[in-house]
Amino acid sequence: MAGSVLITGAGSGIGLATARLLAARGYRVHGGVRKGEDAERLRALGVEPLLLDVTREEDLLRAREALREKGLFGLVANAGVAVAGPLELVPPSAFRQALEVNLLGVHATVQAFLPLLRGGRGRVVLMGSVSGLLALPLMGPYAASKFALEALADALRVELKPFGVRVILIEPGSVATPIWERSERAAEGYLLPPPSGTEEVYGRYLEVARRMARRNARRGLPPERVAEAVLHALESPRPRARYLVARRERAWQTLFLRLLPTPLRDQLLARALGV
Repeated sequence: MAGSVLITGAGSGIGLATARLLAARGYRVHGGVRKGEDAERLRALGVEPLLLDVTREEDLLRAREALREKGLFGLVANAGVAVAGPLELVPPSAFRQALEVNLLGVHATVQAFLPLLRGGRGRVVLMGSVSGLLALPLMGPYAASKFALEALADALRVELKPFGVRVILIEPGSVATPIWERSERAAEGYLLPPPSGTEEVYGRYLEVARRMARRNARRGLPPERVAEAVLHALESPRPRARYLVARRERAWQTLFLRLLPTPLRDQLLARALGV
C-alpha cells in the first residue's frame, strides 16, 4: 500500500527512524525539518525534505502546495518538544511553547493537509505519549499538551470517519532520542529561580528531573520500535485507535497507577520524588 507520506519533525529521533523505515518499504516520504543539515540527512535516505515549522502557517501552506500534485496518503504529525520542570518555576512562555508545538501545531498541520488526505481516504497518525495517560510530577507542561492531544485525537477520529480518513494515536513510553538532552539543556535556560524558602525542595526536584531525562535518553526504547507502530497504523486494514508502545514494565506501571485511588497514587509518586 505504498503511497506518499509526510512526517513532521523528521530530522531526528522517532521522525527520522520512521522516515527511514517508510522509505525502505517503498513509500514516497516527505520529511518536515527546520534545519538544513537535517534536510541533507533525509536526502541521503531517499526522503524528500521540506522546510517546515508546524507553528508557522506560511510553512504549512507552502508544504501543502508542494504536495498538492503528488497526493498524500499519510500524515505523521510527529513534531514535538519536551518542556519540563516544577510548575511553579516554568515560565508561561515555555509552557506556551509546549502547547504551540505539541497541540496547536498538530491541529494546524492536520487542518492544512486534510484536503489532500480526504481525496485519497488517507490516514492521520498523531504522536502522543504515555504522558497523555498519566501526568508525572516535573512533566506537567509536556503531559498537559499530550493529554490535550488525546482529546484532539478522539474528536478527529469521529469527525473524519464519514470521509474515510482514519485517525490513529501512537502512545510511546520513554524513547532514546535527542529530545531528552534538548529538554534538559532548555530547562536550564528557562526555569525561574526558586522563591525564597523553597530552594531545598526545588533543588531536590530538579536533580530528580535531571536523572529522569538522562535515564530516558540512556534506557528508553529505540525509536525504531515506534516507527514499526507507525508503519502498522498506516498499513493495517483495521488499525487500532491507539498503539501503546512501551516496555512491558512501563506499560503495566502506567496502567496500574491510572487505576489506583488518587491519594495512593500521589503518595507513591511523591515517594519517588523523595518528598
